[in-house]
Amino acid sequence: MRMNEARRQIAAYGRRMSADRLSTGTSGNLSIYDPAEGLMAISPSGMAYDAIAPEDVVVMDLEAHVVEGGRKPSSEWALHTAFYRAKPRARAVVHAHSMYCTAFAILGQPLRAVHYMIASAGTDVIPCAPYRTFGTVELAEAAVEACGESDAVLLANHGLVACGADLERAYALACDMEFLAELQYRAMCIGDPNVLSHQQMAEVLERFQTYGQPKDDSPR
Repeated sequence: MRMNEARRQIAAYGRRMSADRLSTGTSGNLSIYDPAEGLMAISPSGMAYDAIAPEDVVVMDLEAHVVEGGRKPSSEWALHTAFYRAKPRARAVVHAHSMYCTAFAILGQPLRAVHYMIASAGTDVIPCAPYRTFGTVELAEAAVEACGESDAVLLANHGLVACGADLERAYALACDMEFLAELQYRAMCIGDPNVLSHQQMAEVLERFQTYGQPKDDSPR
């Protein structure tokens, strides 16, 4: 089976994404990209995550040709391939419909530096891409353009996209963004949130370069 380990990870993280309420039902999708083979493993379309086995995960190239798998790939395959093309260091993409991120996406508002952990996305603002119909190339293009240097972006009236050097880090970033969105929401319910300045966040971003345990590759 092609990309066996990647397919196993996607099935496992899909169940985790559902249990963590980052997405409900069959919404959301995950992928892993292997640049050596030029192939992407992506979750299947319209299947409950607790029913997905590794063999249900679809392997395809970035031109949308299915290489292996009997299932239909996620309707958002173009969104995933667009991020792999635009961000050469990305090896995994998580697209979620998490509650608080989606609430701000519905408002068309970005996530701001209400907490320094926004730096996990490599920026001090998580932008919101304009609304485009789900599952379209237009959505993929709008998301990548709005994302810029960030590793995460909101999709208006839709959800969140996060990418990373592997699925573990892409998923952790999606969780960080949901935490940040909930903090921003709760602070706004009380009053006017204090947003960290660009200078304060520049210092945080610099410190993040040496945060955590050493890795063989870049954290973004």
